[in-house]
Amino acid sequence: MATIGTLLHTWMNGKLVGTDEFGNRYYNSAKAPLHGRERRWVLYKGKPEASSVPSEWHAWLHHTTAEPLSNEAARSKPWQKPHEANPTGSSSAYRPRGHDLSGGSRAAATGDYEPWVPE
Repeated sequence: MATIGTLLHTWMNGKLVGTDEFGNRYYNSAKAPLHGRERRWVLYKGKPEASSVPSEWHAWLHHTTAEPLSNEAARSKPWQKPHEANPTGSSSAYRPRGHDLSGGSRAAATGDYEPWVPE
């Protein structure tokens, strides 16, 4: 959720450029560019999570493209997986078998490791 300061700044200085399929709204500055580049930002729907920004909007936010990709160009291909937020640090994060937080225990070492010894 955006802070009251961000909402006020957006209301006074922002111009809505578009929204994505997750409900995030993208803005640019209605004022003159600062140091030759317009200011661009996103107001997230719900929890602010940078990994919820689709690639076409990420490119626009970082001035890689002048305009966001069209809906036709942004349409996913049949081989692409749907976007998922980054689960790192959450209970949904990947934990291999034997990880302390997954409650498992690792298999005992086999003892087949032999360190290299210079001659």
